[in-house]
Amino acid sequence: MTEKEKRDKGELYNVMEDNQLLEEMRKAKLLCYEYNNITPEKMNERVEFIKRILGSTGKNIQIESNFYCDYGYNTHVGENFYMNHNCVILDVARVEFGDNVFIGPNCGFYTAGHPLDIETRNKGLEYGKPIKIGNNVWIGGNVVVLPGVTIGDNVTIGAGSVVTKDIPSNTVAHGNPCKIVKNI
Repeated sequence: MTEKEKRDKGELYNVMEDNQLLEEMRKAKLLCYEYNNITPEKMNERVEFIKRILGSTGKNIQIESNFYCDYGYNTHVGENFYMNHNCVILDVARVEFGDNVFIGPNCGFYTAGHPLDIETRNKGLEYGKPIKIGNNVWIGGNVVVLPGVTIGDNVTIGAGSVVTKDIPSNTVAHGNPCKIVKNI
C-alpha cells in the first residue's frame, strides 16, 4: 500500500516516502503563493484561481490573502463562504465547510496529527482525521480546529478558541478547550 493510500484510510503514513504526495504538496504551495500575490482589485480572477486550488466550492466565495493549505483538493466549501486573512488548512484529510460559513482572521483547520509515542513520531509518521463544519457557522478570529472535529449547523465559535471536540448544532461555544456556553 502506498503512503497516500495509508493517508486516505486514516492510517499512519510518511509523506517523505511518497513522491506523489510530495509533488501534490509542492503544487498546492505554488498555487497558494500565486493566489496570495493576485492583487485585491482583481476579485474575479481571485475567485476563479481559488477554485483551481480547492476540491469544490460554491459560486459565492471569498478567501482573503494570505491563505495556505497542504493539498487543496481535500478542502470543500459551500455557498456564501468567507475566510478572512491568514488562514491555514492542513487538509491531509477532508475538510468540509457548509453554506453561509464566515471565518475570522488567523484561523487554522488542522486534520494532521502525530503519534504520542516518541519513537513512532520521530520516524516522521502522521495521520489525518477529517473536519466538518456545518451550515450557518461563524468562527471568530484566532480559532484552531483540531483533527476529527465536527461543528454542527447554526454555531458560533468565539475568538481564540481551540476546538478539540465536536460542537453540536445551535450553540455558542468558546474557550481553550472550546466548550458550549449557550444554546440558541
